Amino acid sequence: MPYSNGEYELLIEQITDAIVARLNGDSHDQAALCGCTSECFNRCPERMHRIVDAGAARIGLILGQTGSARDWASLVDHTLLKPEATDEDIRKLCQEAATYRFASVCVNPTWVRAAACSLQGTGIPVCTVIGFPLGATLSDVKAYEARRAIFDGAREVDMVINVGALKSDDDCLVEHDIRSVVEVAHEYNVTCKVIIETALLTDEEKVRACLAAKNAGADFVKTSTGFSKGGATVADVALMRRTVGSELGVKASGGVKGLEDARKMVEAGATRIGASVGVKIAQEAAGNSSIKTTSSAY
Repeated sequence: MPYSNGEYELLIEQITDAIVARLNGDSHDQAALCGCTSECFNRCPERMHRIVDAGAARIGLILGQTGSARDWASLVDHTLLKPEATDEDIRKLCQEAATYRFASVCVNPTWVRAAACSLQGTGIPVCTVIGFPLGATLSDVKAYEARRAIFDGAREVDMVINVGALKSDDDCLVEHDIRSVVEVAHEYNVTCKVIIETALLTDEEKVRACLAAKNAGADFVKTSTGFSKGGATVADVALMRRTVGSELGVKASGGVKGLEDARKMVEAGATRIGASVGVKIAQEAAGNSSIKTTSSAY
């Protein structure tokens, strides 16, 4: 029997509470897990500014049916991560981002400098991926990769966790791995998102990964690389939002095919959408679905 919206939200809440309680023993210790309290944003203005700049303040516009094409575009990381992407493809991606005013363009590290040059003067930041797509490189290598990408012009970095360490119950290594990139990013006031690759994890592992990201000071948790066996689901986004609370952004990526999918993710708690179909989302929000997009799948 299908759940109603209220029953579904209650089920997510109960699952999350049960997992967190089992992991941490006592729910009143929740605030200590991230190294801060409910006053975190007052004491950490840089973190607050990164989250607000990343789109959290726009979500109230989107949840209803009145969100404009520009509102929806402002939540999308316009993404092209296919290995065969060419210079022409990247220029097209950037032109679309400037036209529709997407939250960012997300490209592989080799294209960061080209994308930053193409977007100069537009106000659209460049996002790139670190340790992508497996997350299996060493922590110091991820830190160097992040620093080099920032020097090339990246203003957001999406890093993949050490999935094997998480599944081996080595949460200390997972947290260290995340912090290695977070510290580099925050040194330059760059937003850091943490890809936990939900398709490979149990619900308990998803919660542990989110808590590790929160504890390490990340700005967002993100569902997927788009290169594994599955992408974002409404259930995973809801679980991640419930786990990190309001202090971190949640990025839904992989498998978002259009406006309806994006709306479901936002309603579940996403504050950013990673997709190659950003143009389609904006066009559908504007009531025009006749123009095809040629961006590559994420």
